[in-house]
Amino acid sequence: MPDEQLSFLDEECDTAHVDFKPTREAGLERLKKFVPFTGRAYASGRNSDLGAENRSNISALSPWIRHRLISEEEVLRETLKQHSLHSAEKFIQEVFWRSYFKGWLEQKPDIWRWYNKDLKSALKMLYKDKNLHQRYEEAISGKTGIEAFDHWAKELTDTGYLHNHARMWFASIWIFTLKLPWELGADFFYRHLLDGDPASNTCSWRWVGGLHTKGKNYAARASNISKFTNGRFSGHMNLANDPLPLNEVREADLVPLPHQESIGDEPYILLLTEEDLLPETLALTTNPKAILGMLFTKARSLLDVSDQVQQFGKFAMTDALERAKAHFTCETQFCETKGAHLEFLIEAAKAKNVKIIVTAYAPVGPVADRLAQLKYQLQEHDIRLVQLLRDYDTKIWPHATRGFFKVKKQIPKLLDQLNIS
Repeated sequence: MPDEQLSFLDEECDTAHVDFKPTREAGLERLKKFVPFTGRAYASGRNSDLGAENRSNISALSPWIRHRLISEEEVLRETLKQHSLHSAEKFIQEVFWRSYFKGWLEQKPDIWRWYNKDLKSALKMLYKDKNLHQRYEEAISGKTGIEAFDHWAKELTDTGYLHNHARMWFASIWIFTLKLPWELGADFFYRHLLDGDPASNTCSWRWVGGLHTKGKNYAARASNISKFTNGRFSGHMNLANDPLPLNEVREADLVPLPHQESIGDEPYILLLTEEDLLPETLALTTNPKAILGMLFTKARSLLDVSDQVQQFGKFAMTDALERAKAHFTCETQFCETKGAHLEFLIEAAKAKNVKIIVTAYAPVGPVADRLAQLKYQLQEHDIRLVQLLRDYDTKIWPHATRGFFKVKKQIPKLLDQLNIS
């Protein structure tokens, strides 16, 4: 066994415990600790769910990446400083999977609209169908009688995180064994995951169900669960045997990707959202007149979003505003009042006598939905809302039109284009 694999078994290994502190510094520290293991060790051990107390075999970087407290480029660059592309292939592919799902949903926004519409219908059914409501409550409270599933339900609500393999098992059991609407499961995840992302979450649940790659679903098996949890969960689980994939007759249209907008040399205010909390690296040629922060975390669901998720977003925003204030040397404001976003933006623009508000591009999801509304409303006050695309996204998203393989085979070329070697 290679030395880097042996370190997973070392009691002094410093990567087992993960403190999801919502700061850029904490994200960079976790990245620094785990980078040495992103090569063969990750490839051989990544599928094992060792439990919440031991995350030594996975990076657990997703909460920081999801909010762009650290960037995908940073993760890739630091990885390739210590490993070859070949040895770190599996880890690098996982980073690109996130971008693939974002690019896919960006070009097929119907999927996001369908999810929200069907979720509303499913939530209404909970109040009409007592049997469905009872089974749903048993699932989200971890009282189904399926030991592994119940454990993960509680682990998710307690910690705000689940191993990726556990997410797949959980979703498969939810859909095929418990026969619950997948949209309700995706909503449960989205309300509780610190790394809850509209694209990754929606597309992953669809993938498990057999909707993303049509006709190919993922079936959780007791033997697989036992093997990759080191026997923590074993024995008969009475899971669905060879379930048929979900069916969907509608077909999402492919829409053009967004184009980069320009602000020229005009004065502007910079707006931060939870979609991108790395303002220091935005392609800005002049400093903003002020920096604003707005959260849309509660818009993740019609149901209550967990306190952990809300607190992570709040303190991540505070961290980003402090860094932005130091970097751009200008004042910052944080709007925490739900429903007051439009007035907040208008007053800030008037106070600084600017007609442009700039923000990092928000991919398809609740933040993008709200920004689209604000953009239209601000136009009535002669204020432009401009969204800046990142070079990383514009290079990867065009390849996300079919399966992941199309992106996968472009990875070496994309790394060269991004000057990551």
